[in-house]
Amino acid sequence: MKTEHTIIQIDDCLVSSEILTEYFACDYEKCKGCCCIIGDSGAPLKECEAGAIEKNYPVFSPLMRQEGRDKVKQSGFFEIDVDGDMVTPLVPGSEECAYAHFDDNGNCFCSMEKCWFQGKGDFRKPVSCWLYPIRITVLRSGLRALNLHRWDICKDAFIKGRKEKVRVFEFLREPIERYFGEDFYSALSEASRMLNARS
Repeated sequence: MKTEHTIIQIDDCLVSSEILTEYFACDYEKCKGCCCIIGDSGAPLKECEAGAIEKNYPVFSPLMRQEGRDKVKQSGFFEIDVDGDMVTPLVPGSEECAYAHFDDNGNCFCSMEKCWFQGKGDFRKPVSCWLYPIRITVLRSGLRALNLHRWDICKDAFIKGRKEKVRVFEFLREPIERYFGEDFYSALSEASRMLNARS
């Protein structure tokens, strides 16, 4: 049976109801950060983020693998993928983000975010990574479409979210408030309450 989804407009954003009704919570113990090393393209970047990465590169680059640093030296701080989008560079011959960091146990982290948590640098990570599994598309009308992206490697996150009763937007409260504002998050909460009361 196909589930019907609705679209809710909040300010200049068209929000898929899945973001308000579905459950999600990253399960790092199971995935080990594989979203940084699996994929046919790098993480989508906004133009201003490429500048922020370049500015903070001296801070976080020591955490990167040599292969990642070599890639940045070769191609710069971003690439243009087959769809014409600006993305983070990938290590040649792999699907690994050049900015990935691995600890002694082989666990993968974002080198930018790891430094940010240590109080170093002023850029946490690309919004496309921080807001995942929400994907943002700018429409011709100028409106922004917020949709839920489903990736097989994150199946455990959907399971964990359902088990812990954490909705997608609730899991992403910090980045949502950071990029869209507290009022926007409050509107999402109210819309979710109304939608889920009907089910």
